[in-house]
Amino acid sequence: MKYLFVGPTLFGRDADLSGLVVLPPARQGDMARAVFNGATAIGLVDGLFEAVAAVWHKEILFALANDVRVLGAASMGALRAAECRQFGMEPVGVIAESYIRGDRCDDSDVCLAHCPRELDYAPLSEPLVDVEATIHRLVALGRLTANKAFRLQRAAAAMFFMDRTVSAMLHEAGLPEDRAEEIALTYEHSRVSAKADDALLLVTRLRQLNDRAVAPVNWSMHEPPSWRRALEELGVSHPRMPADA
Repeated sequence: MKYLFVGPTLFGRDADLSGLVVLPPARQGDMARAVFNGATAIGLVDGLFEAVAAVWHKEILFALANDVRVLGAASMGALRAAECRQFGMEPVGVIAESYIRGDRCDDSDVCLAHCPRELDYAPLSEPLVDVEATIHRLVALGRLTANKAFRLQRAAAAMFFMDRTVSAMLHEAGLPEDRAEEIALTYEHSRVSAKADDALLLVTRLRQLNDRAVAPVNWSMHEPPSWRRALEELGVSHPRMPADA
């Protein structure tokens, strides 16, 4: 079985998710549960943090150590893929690669505020990676001058990710009020989502994987008592743990 953790990144996108077990953004423990539920491959796009504990690296290593392919892209997946690539997690897309190269180092570049599950995780703010991609497109199309683009991007980068909306960016950039509505409409109509593009690429690769594909691992996972206690708290039994342990 192939598992996909996704939420706001693919909101409103028409994606072929057939053949995948689609789950909400991952929180701590969700990837370990997927392994116990029979996952042969896991695609991590979105993950929760702040209000709940985020996906921790140990469960990614746990999946890899148990011959589960793990792909990451776009959002939390890109961050974890950059951090766990040397252990076999597979980065997908330009965002993950930008973290691997060191072009990006701030986690908040991919963060955004969003609605709860009941509202399909609709985005409420703009992730910086999408802002930069959209501004680049507007300049290329001649719809935004280099000066205005610089001011808008600088304002966006300085904002807390939850406050980064189009109107807030325009205000912080100090762009003329008589042009703000026009620029906002132009931005909305020319929006580029680098995150969605990378997530769709991950979906394609995940669906193409052989069901019996094995993650290439040349290391052994250390499993201290704290890890086993964590698994017990998840309500699962360790597959390698003796019955009387």
